[in-house]
Amino acid sequence: MRTLLLTALVLQAAVLPSLAAEPLVGTWRLERQEVNGEKIDSAPLSMEVSQQGSKLAFAFSVLVNNANVLSMTYELELGGKEADVKDAHGETVGTIEMASAGESQYRLSIKRPDRRDSAGKLSISKDGKTLTSEADTLHAGKPLHTVQIFSRQ
Repeated sequence: MRTLLLTALVLQAAVLPSLAAEPLVGTWRLERQEVNGEKIDSAPLSMEVSQQGSKLAFAFSVLVNNANVLSMTYELELGGKEADVKDAHGETVGTIEMASAGESQYRLSIKRPDRRDSAGKLSISKDGKTLTSEADTLHAGKPLHTVQIFSRQ
């Protein structure tokens, strides 16, 4: 009996961490954004992140006429594997790669045929209530640094 209990505890310790939800999972609302340090107004934006096994699914929605309208989606595995980014019509508009970069930190790279590639990071606050997204790219030959602050809903 004692061996069975010990075996169950070891298996539980090995399996539970892999079943734990990523800190990104949840619904996030854009509170503010800045481009090169200047505040930029935007339409209300929400990001829904769900987890299905080892995959994370991202769905971005904007508020139009008091209704959430899906604007972009992607589904990926952490670890740097490239995944398609789809627009509201399901058309592929680019690719994204994302990898864990430490506790509640993620590195990402986005490629689109109509824009320059961008690199960024996502960071979740220690209390889990705030998500900060930072991205860098070039636009018209000039550096562009974007910061978006989301709150957990």
